[in-house]
Amino acid sequence: MTVKYHNNGIWIEKMNETDYRIGLSEKGQDDVGEVMFAEITENDGKLEQGDAFLNVEGAKAVTEITLPFSASVKETHKELEDEPALLNKEDKAKNWIITVTEVAASVWESLDTELAFDKEAEA
Repeated sequence: MTVKYHNNGIWIEKMNETDYRIGLSEKGQDDVGEVMFAEITENDGKLEQGDAFLNVEGAKAVTEITLPFSASVKETHKELEDEPALLNKEDKAKNWIITVTEVAASVWESLDTELAFDKEAEA
């Protein structure tokens, strides 16, 4: 299984030929701070590029996490709403948010293979 990253603070793991799991990356965790509240956005099974899929409140920020590509939602991590602290974990088996399908191959190829932090913020 291969993991890639997007600069909006998510990781995307290719689970098999059709399914991709999405979670909060170390960058996303750093941007938000310790997560205290999480709500997975209701959807009709389809998310378009730019749609919010997670509302999250942390020690540093309250924000919406958006999907950088269009996809169909296959599964949501329902435990997050009762245990939002799972998003603070490094273990991808615990801090995943949604599993999606119907991701264009070109989208997958365009994602970063390394976790990228904002270089200006580090300076």
